[in-house]
Parts: sequence; structure tokens; C-alpha cells
Amino acid sequence: MVAALAGDELAPDRLIGEFHARIFGFLRRLAGNDADAQDLTQRTFTRVWSSLGSFAGRSSVASWIHGIAHHVYIDWRRAERRGEPQTDEWWRTRPSPGPSPSEEAAAADLAHVLYAAVDRLPSDLRETVHLHYYQELTLQETADALGISASTVKYRLRAALDELQAVLVRRPALHAKADNSLKP
Repeated sequence: MVAALAGDELAPDRLIGEFHARIFGFLRRLAGNDADAQDLTQRTFTRVWSSLGSFAGRSSVASWIHGIAHHVYIDWRRAERRGEPQTDEWWRTRPSPGPSPSEEAAAADLAHVLYAAVDRLPSDLRETVHLHYYQELTLQETADALGISASTVKYRLRAALDELQAVLVRRPALHAKADNSLKP
């Protein structure tokens, strides 16, 4: 922002690069479609450039730009005589292209459990898993790095997967015990 105020010609490109996707997503949610959101995003950045001199630094650049985007949306809605926001049913028919928040939380929880389980594997299995899956080495590259045969790598990976699967199968039972212990 300071660079833009100082007249840096590349500053607008950097600012747009940093905030375009976030502002577009925000306006997409409010406007309900991509075409209007794109138009509103362009209007937002036009207003950002015309208002640069009024940025006093009392808030973050992100909150300042989002505030401008919100005002652009309100002005657009008034001018277009848009109705009230859409109903919940309308939103349910327009899922986002990515995973839902609950799916993201479940995936993060599973990843946490899985990484912790890998860390508890015996060192030979853990090292093999780290090299093959985390570092994405081939079976032969993993074998070369560990100084063992490729068949030993396969054996260790199978043993590690069996142990990890056992941990994941027990996981729901562990959560049920924890949930039951919290009940009066």
C-alpha cells in the first residue's frame, strides 16, 4: 500500500494479485453469481485506486479493501433494486466447488491422527514412510537412500500401512469412549 501511495507503477498489480481472489469470493457470495461478482470486483479495485489517498492506515489493507467491496456491493444492490439476500434453500442449491467446511475439518482431523500415528511407528517403518510418501521417492530411490533392497521397502511400507490402518480402525472406538466419558 505504501508503494502504491509512493507512485510505484507495479504496486497495483501486486495489490490486485494479493486481494483479487479474496474480494471476488466475498462478492460472489453476496451477489450470487460469477458475472456480477466479476463486475463488482472490478468496480472495487477502481474505487480502491481512486481512494488511495484516503487510506489512513487505521485498519489493515485487507479490511480497508473489503470495506470498499462491501460498499460497492451495497451501492450496486440499491442501484439495481436487488431484493434481499437469497434464502438458505437457494444457497443449498449452489454448493461451492471445494469441500465443505465440515469436510475440511474432517480431513484435517484425519490428517492429524494419521501424522501422529506415523510418528509413533518404529523408526525403520517411519523412515520408509517419510521417504516414500512424504518425500515422494520411488521404491528404488527409497531403497537406495536407506541402503536396503526394494523388496524390503515394499515389506516395510506394507507393515506400516497395516499398523496405520489398525490405528484408523480403532479411532472411532476411541472417540466413542471419549464422548461417553464426558456424559453425566
